[in-house]
Amino acid sequence: MSGDGYPNPGAEENGAMQAEDLDDTFEQDLRNMINDGPRIGPGGSVLPPTSLGVPGPFTGIDLSSPQKTSITSPNITENPTVGSRLANPSGGVDQEETAPPPPETSRVAASPRAPTQGGGSAPVTPSQTASYNANNRGNLGRSDSQDNGSPLHGQPTTSEVARAKLEGLKVWSVSTYKCTRQMVQERLGKASRTVDLQLEAQIEVLRDTQRKYSHILKLARTLTSQFYLVVQTQRSLGDAFGELAAKSPELQEEFGYNADTQKSLCANGEVLLSALNFFTSSVNTLCNKTMEDSLVTVKQYESARIEYDAYRADTESLQLGPKDNTTQTKLQEAQLKYERQKEKFDKLRQDVAVKLKFLDENKVKVMHKQLLLFHNAVAAYFSGNQQALEATLKQFNIRPKVPGENKPSFLEQHH
Repeated sequence: MSGDGYPNPGAEENGAMQAEDLDDTFEQDLRNMINDGPRIGPGGSVLPPTSLGVPGPFTGIDLSSPQKTSITSPNITENPTVGSRLANPSGGVDQEETAPPPPETSRVAASPRAPTQGGGSAPVTPSQTASYNANNRGNLGRSDSQDNGSPLHGQPTTSEVARAKLEGLKVWSVSTYKCTRQMVQERLGKASRTVDLQLEAQIEVLRDTQRKYSHILKLARTLTSQFYLVVQTQRSLGDAFGELAAKSPELQEEFGYNADTQKSLCANGEVLLSALNFFTSSVNTLCNKTMEDSLVTVKQYESARIEYDAYRADTESLQLGPKDNTTQTKLQEAQLKYERQKEKFDKLRQDVAVKLKFLDENKVKVMHKQLLLFHNAVAAYFSGNQQALEATLKQFNIRPKVPGENKPSFLEQHH
């Protein structure tokens, strides 16, 4: 602007020309610096480009000042494509997309740095990087082969385990089909079954005995529970008579007699309850454990009998078939399976016979003792013979239950 406050066209024109010259000079210096690229001096120091005319290395840090930690110079490698892309912006995108980076430069830049004696790091050469990558690929291949390859010695592979499971499923399916077919044909009257008349009669007697003993056990438990309520009622009644005897002087003697009678009956009832509990416990063991164990063996015997008859029917049908090689092979396999099932069936039949024999002997001994206990205890109680009732419990080594003996202590209740 002029001194009068109006704009000066000549000054503005000269300033614009100077600005354009300055921009041209800066752009030319920038292009020269890009074309020259950075220079690395000794020790990793960065030197200014030659186009700037600045001699000597560039020092941005005062090396004479004390440093707490050692500073290592970065490993800078020259990229020859950077200058050309910046110098030619129009073709930079195509060159960046089409031209891959030099393999040696990318490999060296991605490789680890080797430690030096001075505590810093030195650049790794391409040969060291190639050997490092080869070792890593070899280790990776070995780890993959260890994970997916053969297992340890003595351990089956996954395929062997799966094959064994499939084979077991196949055998089970065939056996189940044959047994089901045999059962259906027996019910329809189209197949014969192996029958041991003597053993079948003993098994039927055992099942009938278990049903009857279960009924006796149910009734004995009902008697025990109801008699327990009677004893508890007698105890409460005796306590009430005793309280009234203390509060009614005119009826003190009568209330006292009745209170003593109810307490005596309650004490004898506790003894009888011990005998009844012992009786029900013994019958329960005989009925639900000893007999049930024999019946489990009987069920195994019946299952083996069905399998035996199923394989026997297959063997007989193959014997009636044609005499070619395929049929003979199947017949041999069927005969081997038939022999195995026959051995299993015979063994279980012997086990059932032995168990039924011992069960019958054990049943007689146990029930003889329990029936004698039940008779003597009930007769002694209802006849009022306290001495005979106590003698019965001593005879069978039964300890009478003391009222409140299973009651937890004060500390156990509030623990």
